[in-house]
Amino acid sequence: MNDTASEPRFFIRGEKVGLGPMRKDLLETYTRWVNTLQVTRTLGIPNLPMTVEREQGWLDAALTSTDPLFTIYELTSSRPIGNTGLADIDHASGTATFGLLIGETDAWGKGFGTETTRLMLNYGFDVLGLHNIDLQVFAHNPGGIKAYERAGFKKVGVRRGARKVGRVRYDIVYMDAVADEIEPSPLHKLMQTGSVE
Repeated sequence: MNDTASEPRFFIRGEKVGLGPMRKDLLETYTRWVNTLQVTRTLGIPNLPMTVEREQGWLDAALTSTDPLFTIYELTSSRPIGNTGLADIDHASGTATFGLLIGETDAWGKGFGTETTRLMLNYGFDVLGLHNIDLQVFAHNPGGIKAYERAGFKKVGVRRGARKVGRVRYDIVYMDAVADEIEPSPLHKLMQTGSVE
C-alpha cells in the first residue's frame, strides 16, 4: 500500500478493523456521520445539524489533541467506518474514558464495534499502562452495551432517566474495564520485547 494522503495508515490492526490517525481529507465523511440522526441518537451530542465549518473546528482540535483519537477502517476495503478514542487520560491514576462512533450504518452488527473496543482496551492497558477505562452508554443502545460487554466492560452503575431522547427518558449506563481483568494482548509483548512473535 502506498503512503499517500488518501490511503489509510494503520497504527493498530485487528482481524476486522484497523485504527489509523484522524485525517483532514475525511472531513466530509466525518461531517456526514454526525448529520445522520440514526447515528447521533446514541451519542451524547445535541441532535442538531452540523456544518462543515463546525466539524472543521472539531477536526482541527482532534488533529492537534494529545488524546489518542483514531479513524476506524474496515480492513477488507480500507473504508473508514467510524472514530474511536480515549479522553480525560490521567496517567498518575491510570484512568481514561472511552468513546466510539460507528458512522456507517451498514457496518453495524458485524462485530466492528466489539473489535474496536477490544483494540482500544489493549492499547490503553498494554501500551499506555492505564488501569481503569470507563464509558457511558444510553440504555436505548442495547447493541452498544452488548459490544462493550463482549470486549470486557462491566456495568458498574446506572443514572436513572438522565438521558432524554425525543419524548422518552432513558437511563445512562456506566461501565468500566480494569486491566487486571483483561488478558494481555500482542501489544503487551510488542511493548516489552519489540516483537509480537
